[in-house]
Amino acid sequence: MSEAKRGTGQDTAVVLFDGVCNLCNGVVNFIIDRDPSARFRFAALQSTQAAALLAPLGRVPEADPQSFILVEGGRVYERSSAALRVARKLPGAWKLFYAFVVIPPPLRDAVYRFIARNRYRWFGKAEACRMPTPELRARFL
Repeated sequence: MSEAKRGTGQDTAVVLFDGVCNLCNGVVNFIIDRDPSARFRFAALQSTQAAALLAPLGRVPEADPQSFILVEGGRVYERSSAALRVARKLPGAWKLFYAFVVIPPPLRDAVYRFIARNRYRWFGKAEACRMPTPELRARFL
């Protein structure tokens, strides 16, 4: 089975992230470290794999990615909704962050957009998209 097919099943979810954003790469590392069951797969929003995954769902990746996207169960979740859904699937106390889902999305996303607008200035930008280590290669599309 191909990586793209394996990453889109009901038991797995695909996190699409800005591959040159240091904050985004840190978030991917954070998820990997707390996802021992390897439920999450990953792809840079700038990749052909992300475009191929989003196309059947009627979506096109942004030219300047400003969103963290979760594709799960044939649905697309963006920004704070995606982050909260990921937190809900992590073991331990991280699930508690899902309680923030009661805050209306426009308010949650306003905070998200503020961080997204400043992420390169605060955390820096890589010259190229993240390349997974050989041990983690199977987790990336």
